[in-house]
Amino acid sequence: MPSATTSERTFARRIDLTSLQLFVAVCELGSIGRAAEREFIAASAISKRLSDLEATLATPLLYRHTRGVDLTPAGESLLHHARSVLYSLEKMQGELSEYADGVRGHVRVHANISAIVQFLPEDLGAFRLEREEIKIDLEEHLSTEVLRAVHEGAADLGVCHVAPGASDLQSLPYRHDRLVLIVPAKHVLAPRAEVAFSESLDHDHVGLHTNSSIYVATRQAALDAGRTIKLRIHVTGLDAMCRMIENGLGIGVMPGHAFELMRGGIGQRLIAVALSDGWARREIRLVARDFSTLPVAARSLVAHLQAAGETADRAAAGDLALAT
Repeated sequence: MPSATTSERTFARRIDLTSLQLFVAVCELGSIGRAAEREFIAASAISKRLSDLEATLATPLLYRHTRGVDLTPAGESLLHHARSVLYSLEKMQGELSEYADGVRGHVRVHANISAIVQFLPEDLGAFRLEREEIKIDLEEHLSTEVLRAVHEGAADLGVCHVAPGASDLQSLPYRHDRLVLIVPAKHVLAPRAEVAFSESLDHDHVGLHTNSSIYVATRQAALDAGRTIKLRIHVTGLDAMCRMIENGLGIGVMPGHAFELMRGGIGQRLIAVALSDGWARREIRLVARDFSTLPVAARSLVAHLQAAGETADRAAAGDLALAT
C-alpha cells in the first residue's frame, strides 16, 4: 500500500501548472471562449485540459451551460488553492529575478490617473535615481481596475483611491489630494473662493469615464442633493477636460494639484474653485495583496513612496501653519 508521502508526490506530478492557470482564467472570465481569447489558445485545447484535470481529481469542477461555466463546490475549493499556488510561484519568480544579470528587480505598478498626473512622475523619478537596477512597469487604469489587477496578481502594487470596505486588499497611505471645480475665467462661479458641488448642478458638465472615482463621487453627490448632473461630454483625460471647458462646453471636477501642473499651458483662461464638500478631500493609497510578502524590490518602492508622501504631508502642514 503506498504511503501518504508517495501519494502526495504522485498527486503533485499529475497536476499540471498550465492547466491550473487556464482553470483560473476560465473561472475569472466565466467562459472557456473568453479565456481562450485572453490566453491565446484554442478553446478546444482548454476544454481538453479541464477534462483531464477533472479526471485527475476524479470530480467535476465546472457546470457547463450555454452562457458559460459555473463552479462546482470542488471547483471553488480548487480555485482557492490554485490562486495560492500560482501566487507563490509569482513571488518566487520575482525574488529570484533580482539575482539575474542586468535588472535586479522588477515591479509592476498599476495606478489611477490622479496619482499618475499629480505625484508618481516625481516620486518614481527620484526612486529611479536611487535604485537604477530596479525596473518599474507602470500602467494607468481606473481605480476599480487597479484593485482588480492587484487582486488577480496582474500587478504587484496598486496606487489609487480605495473606498471604505470596497476591497479586502491591504493598503497603506500615500498622498492626499483635493478636488476642485474648473470653470472658464468669465464663468459666474469664477469669482468664488469656494463652492458646494450642488451649486454647480445648474450648469453643463464635462465628465471623466463613468467608472472613474471622480465621476462616481460627483454622481453620488448629485443624487444626495436630489439632482442629476447635466453631463454633456465624457473624456478620458484631464487635459482633454480642460480643453473642453476652455471652449465653453461645460465645467468639470478634477484634482487641484493636477490643474496647477497643467496651468502653464492654460494661462488665466480657466479658474479652479475649491469644493467645500467633504468628499472632495481624498486619500490616494498604496495597495497590495500582502505587503510583507512582496519581493524586495517592490518593498523598497513602497517604502520610498510612503516616505515621499510623509514628506509632502509635513510640508503641507508647515504651509498651513504659516498661512494661519
